[in-house]
Amino acid sequence: MLLQMFCYVSAALWCNCTTPLCKKSDFQCETDGACRASTIFSNGKQQHSRGCIPQEDLVPPGKPIYCLGVEGYLYTQCCYTDYCNSIDLKVPTGLPLFVQRTVARTIVLQEIIGKGRFGEVWRGRWRGGDVAVKIFSSREERSWFREAEIYQTIMLRHENILGFIAADNKDNGTWTQLWLVSDYHEYGSLFDYLNRYSVTTEETIKLALSAANGLAHLHMEILGTQGKPGIAHRDLKSKNILVKKNCTCAIADLGLAVRHDSATDTIDIAPNQRVGTNRYMAPEVLDETINTRHFESFKCADIYALGLVYWEIARRCNSGGIHQEYQLPYYDLVPSDPSIEEMRKVVCDQKLRPNIPNWWQNYEALRIMGKIMRECWYANGAARLTALRIKKTLSQLSIQEDIKI
Repeated sequence: MLLQMFCYVSAALWCNCTTPLCKKSDFQCETDGACRASTIFSNGKQQHSRGCIPQEDLVPPGKPIYCLGVEGYLYTQCCYTDYCNSIDLKVPTGLPLFVQRTVARTIVLQEIIGKGRFGEVWRGRWRGGDVAVKIFSSREERSWFREAEIYQTIMLRHENILGFIAADNKDNGTWTQLWLVSDYHEYGSLFDYLNRYSVTTEETIKLALSAANGLAHLHMEILGTQGKPGIAHRDLKSKNILVKKNCTCAIADLGLAVRHDSATDTIDIAPNQRVGTNRYMAPEVLDETINTRHFESFKCADIYALGLVYWEIARRCNSGGIHQEYQLPYYDLVPSDPSIEEMRKVVCDQKLRPNIPNWWQNYEALRIMGKIMRECWYANGAARLTALRIKKTLSQLSIQEDIKI
């Protein structure tokens, strides 16, 4: 019954209201649009504000500007049922939980756009816009819960990390589906994009810089009560990075990520030594010498994988009329679905890395990309570049090449 109530949207919506104008109406307002709940920073303290947004102000459809926050507000969200804005908002990423259920139950699935080890990804329609819906089977509940938990880390939201909208479960009477709803990016994954298109020097730098930017934010710890823990991805690869319309990246698929609690210097789940995709595993993961008690180790393993992604991008860069066909890293050294042992022999025993062609030296962008790759692939994880260092190097390159990011 309760869930049905959540889904009911009245033509005349009543909301809680804290603005001075609402004093006369017993601190409530009526609207044909949405209820708003906001958290404001004022004099160093959080204050909560509520009110109504008329239908005409709910633009653009799917992501109304007034629901994304206003200058001075730390966090703003809209909801669409009577008095649904009565809760004081915390500041996670994604919509508040009281809205998430309403969202998932009003999405209409359109077409399947991908499959993975967890289940399927669909394009859906919600309030006039497209969203991506990752559907897990009930036996994958732990994976679904973990990914939803990571996406709702406070202060995670970033332009180069996939925008999380909602998590919900849907019971169709026969089985339970577990949904993760996120922003939709029509170009699909970086793997799809590079298979389909070669890229210009400008696009190469934009893709590489934005991926480093997203990973730097993920890795970064922000101190304070409204801070964020450092997060390591642990399954970074071209299939887990999405390409946005402006040719920048959004890092996705955080289901295997781990968070660092700096106060106790612990990781929030007992990390398995070897998770992720064999082809992209760092040498210390392949040979199980990684120190799983040390959070920095996981960040270093992410950097190795980022270097492989950069190699995939750079091969498709159209410089001087030359570009190579798309290939996965180590395509010439291991089978299409390599075992850990096959990867270990190549990466750890033979100490081989993907080939960096000599002709890249003739083009500044590819020369710098090649140098970054080599410094991501050191056998010693501690010697590798950090995401922040890579971001700074590529930012300088973008200025040099006069690229507007």
